[in-house]
Amino acid sequence: MASVGMIKSRPLAPGATATAALWLLSIPFAHGQATQLTSEQAFKNVTVLKGIPVDEFMDTMGFISASTNYNCADCHIEPKEEGDWSTYAQETPRKATARRMILMVQEINKNNFAGARVVTCYTCHRNVQGAPKITPSLAEQYGEPPTPDPNEVEIRRQRPDAPSADQVFDKYLQAVGGAQKAAAIASIVFKGAYTGYAEPQSPVDIYVKAPNQRTMIVHTDSGDRTTTCDGANGWMAAPATDKPFPVIRYTGGDLDGVRLDAVLSLPAGIKQAITRPVVGLSMIDDKDVVVVQGTATGGRSPVKLYFDKASGLLVRQVRYADTMIGRVPVQVDYSDYRDAAGAGVKLPFHVITTWTDGRSDVLLTSAETNVAIDAAKFNQPSPPAPRKK
Repeated sequence: MASVGMIKSRPLAPGATATAALWLLSIPFAHGQATQLTSEQAFKNVTVLKGIPVDEFMDTMGFISASTNYNCADCHIEPKEEGDWSTYAQETPRKATARRMILMVQEINKNNFAGARVVTCYTCHRNVQGAPKITPSLAEQYGEPPTPDPNEVEIRRQRPDAPSADQVFDKYLQAVGGAQKAAAIASIVFKGAYTGYAEPQSPVDIYVKAPNQRTMIVHTDSGDRTTTCDGANGWMAAPATDKPFPVIRYTGGDLDGVRLDAVLSLPAGIKQAITRPVVGLSMIDDKDVVVVQGTATGGRSPVKLYFDKASGLLVRQVRYADTMIGRVPVQVDYSDYRDAAGAGVKLPFHVITTWTDGRSDVLLTSAETNVAIDAAKFNQPSPPAPRKK
């Protein structure tokens, strides 16, 4: 995932806090490698959310923001100079309240649900600023019920009237051009435009190599923002004005996510994307979809893949990263399938990724298949060079 940086104005993106609500001094590097630090080692003034990796700490900030609809500056002291992250370590009343709330929720789950995470921040706040509502809404009680969220569909077991996972995958491969043609593509180089929340459009280059390597480089005005998966590890490098650290190493659900994006970038990888798949049915925007739910291959994160029932094409991916206080969703929407460089295989040229601390919109303009890609493209990225003034 790539973060959108600090959001300074309203209306804010859902969960815009996760990037900026950080209390980082610096992350040391040993022999050029990003050191895997815990939250209290990497950030100042962490008193409750201790012992978790840096990327999970950021996801946790996004979860709080998504639950409360608060912006970074609602809880933290906003820096006067862009790129100065030291003010986020300072105490504020809302930070103190958040700590008490986290401990309260942990006690509720411990004392009432044997420690299972049944209650979270979102349970009561539900994206509402201020205190949770305590009075029933008659408009909600007697109004039209909300449209079911297809992301919340849970496939517990194979639905009898649904096709098997292999049948769904085979139909998808046929829809993109056939399994044989899809298998013939070993690498792709994409070029296009990237737009993040509250960001100007920037050029983007994406390098993909079978079976599970992928690097995306967004050329922002502040410097390159690079997300890389070498098949086993994942990282992000970002400029100082974008994030308060040069390079972060992904863990847990975030690592599962970048690896899954790499696998799904090549259509032939569809059958290797998830394990223990079961199939059900749902709808997205009044269109019937077939949902394949399973676990990310090589990880533990739950994943749902949504296929258009009529065309068979993959239209959405939903995955989750676990945090200390709740589960964070990531939604990837695919559209505008086109033949890639005359290879006879259709690929999505429009990809929108939405998560609790950002949203990205990638419009691809070209795709070259089976080109040689330097193996170094998938190494841990270096910290981006400072922008020349």
